[in-house]
Parts: sequence; structure tokens; C-alpha cells
Amino acid sequence: MLWKTAELSGWGRALRGPAQLARPERASTLAALQSEVPAPAIGMRRSYGDAPLNSGGKAIDMTRLDRVLSFDADTGLLEVEAGARLGELVRIFAPKGWLPPVLPGTGLATVGGAIAMDVHGKNHHGAGTFGCHVRALSLMTPKGPKTVKEGSALFKATIGGLGQTGPIYSAKFQLLRTKGDVIVVTERRIEGWDAFISYLDASDATYTVGWIDATATGNALGRGILEEAETGGGLVPPAKRGKKVPVDAPDFTLSPPVVRAFNAAYWRRVPNAGRTVVKPIDDFFFPLDRIHDWNRLYGKTGFHQFQCVVPLAQAGALREILARIARSGLASPLAVLKRMGPGRAGYMSFPMEGYTLAVDFPNRSGAEALISELERDAAKAEGRIYLAKDALAAPETIRSMYPEHGDWLKAVRKADPGAAYETDMTRRLNLRGAE
Repeated sequence: MLWKTAELSGWGRALRGPAQLARPERASTLAALQSEVPAPAIGMRRSYGDAPLNSGGKAIDMTRLDRVLSFDADTGLLEVEAGARLGELVRIFAPKGWLPPVLPGTGLATVGGAIAMDVHGKNHHGAGTFGCHVRALSLMTPKGPKTVKEGSALFKATIGGLGQTGPIYSAKFQLLRTKGDVIVVTERRIEGWDAFISYLDASDATYTVGWIDATATGNALGRGILEEAETGGGLVPPAKRGKKVPVDAPDFTLSPPVVRAFNAAYWRRVPNAGRTVVKPIDDFFFPLDRIHDWNRLYGKTGFHQFQCVVPLAQAGALREILARIARSGLASPLAVLKRMGPGRAGYMSFPMEGYTLAVDFPNRSGAEALISELERDAAKAEGRIYLAKDALAAPETIRSMYPEHGDWLKAVRKADPGAAYETDMTRRLNLRGAE
């Protein structure tokens, strides 16, 4: 297997690093690589920060290991290689009446990445995380394939475990039944924060997500658009492929006046009385995938995303976090509010029952200081930040937010005593250092 030098970055493009990259196409090749030089696995690098980076080291690109290994059409139990993309699984199985159980905001995420980050989606309040639906895992160790027993310490350390137990080769997980490959979406224009929280609390829809105008202040703080959705059957045109962003956008593209004007217009696109629309299913789940390389809209210096979750009783603290963001003038149009349920499957899984807010910030002056303040606010509210989006947190912040870190560390040290699978993120956060 040839190793090729590549300059890697996460989706945020703010952090980069060189690595020697191998792209195996067969399980046997992956096994040989792990036997010779164990190295961390990466997928489509849709994590925003440094989780997929191993600067100066080696990494295994799993994206060619994307085969469907088995499928039970009666029960919906699916086994695939870890490089399979969730959007492709939607394309294949939605017409058959099945959907991946949890879908994040991009269909380009791989199954291995979904497990390593224990991703959540618009149905977390009911379905929990992706890892809650995984029934079996196979890791590729230096000694060959290893089946991981569901519910074991190794299983809990692998799900949401940032790839530190070794490359995931394959996974078996339960698909959910769907009524068809379209989705019926009810959109409501929400006037402010209190109303938004009330609507989220009252919603009984299968899929629920809110867009927030993170530039609005005063009485308009927290205004946005709530989307509630159910799958359905019917004929709608397939989702159109968008155009590619060919170059890095200039700085003024997301300047504060432009963002405020865009957000105001976007909020008003939904009528006062609301509306119901029927969409192709991937248009709802993966709206930004229609714009290829949309991360280039933030310019050559990239961007950071801050995402936190706070307990239900701390909704007021999250409101203050949003107010701090709005006062800063640094937010982009991409800001999302959701209610989460209790479902999580790993020691280092992000969710807790509460409310989660995610906001993108162009990587410009003031952004890093603001995000540090937001992280402290989340910690004071007994919340946590999402490692799939993080590029800036400090070790003490993360350890205080993830009380099961010690259990994770014990299992990881047993699985990888030589620390072969460390990444830039685990080193930055000292996740594998002494307690």
C-alpha cells in the first residue's frame, strides 16, 4: 500500500496539518496496514475541527471501504463497511421503505464517522443518537478483525470515542421504517426566544429543527423558523444538485451587515400563518449538501462552529449565550436550535436531555475569544460542547463536561496501549493523559 502526503483539514478549514495517507479498498489491505503501522482512521472529514487530523503522522482514509455487507428486508437490519456514506444509504434504502435511524446535517458523513462521533439528528428527542441503534461493531486491530460486543466497555468507548479504540471496519445497525422517500415539512415563523422554546417543548413531530437568527437582538432575540416533519409517499422531483463554490469567498461575503440583511430576509420567507411543503427527503436532511464546498464561503481562513447542549432547566442560560452571540456581531447565517432527548450510547457521547444551539463563526478577529466565553457559559450551565465541532476547547473544560471520561480512558488504554490512534484533537485536549 502506497502512502501519499496530503494536507488535511476538518470541514471548518481553520486547522490544517500534513499527513501520510493510505486508502485501502479491501478488508485484507486494511488488516495489513494495521499490522504494519497502526494509524487512526478518517472518513470524509466532516468534523469541523482537528478530530480528523494527525499532523506529521499517518492516517487511513476509509472512504473506499463502503460496501453493503448484508441487509434483512424484513427487519431492516443493515451491515455495511465503515466508509459507507449516510446520504448514499438514504438513496438506496428510502425507496425500499427504510431510513438510517439518525441523520446528521450532511449525507457525506460516513457510518464510521457517525459512530465515532455518535451523531444526532432532527429526531434526537425521540430516537436518540446513531449509536443507540448499532447492534454490532467490528474493529480492525493490529492482530486482525475484532468483534465488539454490544454493551461492553469497549463498545461504549468506541461509540462517540473519537476513533481511539482503533479503525471501525464495519457496523450492523437497525434502520427505521419510512413511509416513502419524500418528507412533509410544516414551517412556522417564530417571533422570539420564549415562543421558540414553547414550540419545541410542545412538538410531537418525528423530526424537529429550528433555524435561529443569531443576529437579532432586543425583543426579536431568538426569532427564527421552526420545521416539523414526517416522512411520506408521493411524487416530487429529486433534489437538485447545486453548484460548486469554486474559490474562497472574499471577507465581505459574510460581513455583519450582509448577514443581518440575509437573516432578516430569510426569516420573512415563511408567511405569518406558516406553510406546509413537500420535499425530496435529502433536501430536508441535507440542505447544504446541494452547495458543493460551501465551507469556502467563509474565505481562506475558514470558520469555527460552537455547539453546546444545556439541561432543560437551563434554557435561560442558553438564551444568554444567544444574546452574547447576537451582541458580538460575529455570527453567520448558520445557526440551529433543537430540543434533545436523553439518548446517548457512549462514554463520550455529546447529547443530554435539554436544548442544543449550534452557530458558525467566520475565523476572524474576535471569534476565538468569543467562543472561549461561550464555552465557559455552557460549563456554568452544566452543559457540554460537541467534540465533532470543536477546534478551540481546553483540556480542563472537556473533562469537566464529560463525567464518564475516566471509563472511556480505561477502555481506550486497554484497546490501544501504544497510543497509535491519537489525533491532533486528543493531543490538544490531553484526553489520553493522566486524570
